[in-house]
Amino acid sequence: MLFNSLDFALFLPLVFTLYWTLSRFGTRFQNSIIVVASYVFYGWWDWRFLTLILFSTVVDYSVGILMSKETKESRRKGLLWLSILVNLGLLGFFKYSNFFIENFISAFTVFGSSISISSLNIILPVGISFYTFQTLSYSIDIYRKKLEPTKDFVSFCAFVSFFSQLVADTIERATNLLPQFYHKRTFNYESAVNGMRQILWGLVKKMVIADNAAVLANEIFNNSESLPGSALALGAIFFTFQIYGDFSGYSDIAIGTARLFGFNLMQNFAFPYFSRDISEFWRRWHISLSTWFRDYVYIPLGGSRGSSIQNVRNVFAIFLISGFWHGANWTFIFWGGLNALYFLPLLLAKRNRIHTNHVAEGRIFATFKEIGQIVFTFSLSVFAWIFFRAENLTHAFDFISGMFSPSLFSFPPILDKNDTLICLISIGVFIIIEWLGREGQFAIDNLLNKWPRVLRYAFYYALIIGIIMLAGEEQEFIYFQF
Repeated sequence: MLFNSLDFALFLPLVFTLYWTLSRFGTRFQNSIIVVASYVFYGWWDWRFLTLILFSTVVDYSVGILMSKETKESRRKGLLWLSILVNLGLLGFFKYSNFFIENFISAFTVFGSSISISSLNIILPVGISFYTFQTLSYSIDIYRKKLEPTKDFVSFCAFVSFFSQLVADTIERATNLLPQFYHKRTFNYESAVNGMRQILWGLVKKMVIADNAAVLANEIFNNSESLPGSALALGAIFFTFQIYGDFSGYSDIAIGTARLFGFNLMQNFAFPYFSRDISEFWRRWHISLSTWFRDYVYIPLGGSRGSSIQNVRNVFAIFLISGFWHGANWTFIFWGGLNALYFLPLLLAKRNRIHTNHVAEGRIFATFKEIGQIVFTFSLSVFAWIFFRAENLTHAFDFISGMFSPSLFSFPPILDKNDTLICLISIGVFIIIEWLGREGQFAIDNLLNKWPRVLRYAFYYALIIGIIMLAGEEQEFIYFQF
């Protein structure tokens, strides 16, 4: 069930009405409604996936209970490893089996041998990378004694399966989200209105920016061998806005939906394309995943506390693993390694924490220096996204070779299409609104607070009309494949 589908447009009001109408029956009843709604939402794609998420839920719930009763460190560690092996085992089987089989066959071919192993016909469960990491962090935090295990199975089920953020949004920590299921929620009008605003802006990002940019990016990437470098550069830029509008749009819809039910999810994107260096970019892009890898991989490896060689090792480890998390393709691993190369000079020069505030904070306009930093960092991101989007490494290198050819300075033929000009204008307006609202949780969070009520509602209706008039061809959310 897609957030931008008619199914969800009917599903959300129904669940919302039941949830608040029957809230007088208590917290456990509220949580039960969340669980049932979440399993319906997830099973909408394929009901068989429900057994997988239920199995993962039961394993980590049981591990948490057993770990709290154990006093011997060896047994506690054994239970932790059980959780790790189950979660990563499921993820590895469904997501990476064919990748390893294909590379195993390729390795033998290089040495002149030939073996025949059939690929497995495996359907990748939607959102498996998200909920396995979410439940895994629960077990790790209990092992570290940062969290007391819950004995409320319904609350834990709701935490794991909460439909708002289940398949492609924040990887919520149990320390933040799980306690919210213990307390009775009461309807808060202001929070709900703010949630609706965030949902609206998320729909603009997805349906107007991402879906339109996707059509053009797909056309260019799929025909890259016959297009000039100028068109390829535009294609890379379109994909850059596609993936941001797609994923951050989903996050906005998810966070806004959670607010309708009385929950607060962590901010997942903080205007990353206004970053002044690549370190700031990674503090602002997919925050829940980058902080997950920081807390559960980077810091346990030693973080930046060791020697320069250890620092380099740790940085490459976290970025390569992050790339591999995104998909079973060498393009993602190369994308992760490229971002590690971007990041290393800042870390080694100890300049990776110099931009921790908002750019041009308290000002409308940025300085020329800040503009230069933003453009340079954005260009690095655009280049890296080529590997993320390409079908394989050969495609990526051919695309880059074609882009950095003399035809880079030619007139891109794709500009002759009205759809291209409309998309570019939409992106331009989108950038202006995001810039003006960059100090809020989302672009139109605090932007309109000082506007008269009539102008505020006129702006909201303008966004709704914009969605109706400019929505692109419906595209599945990119991160569903991860």
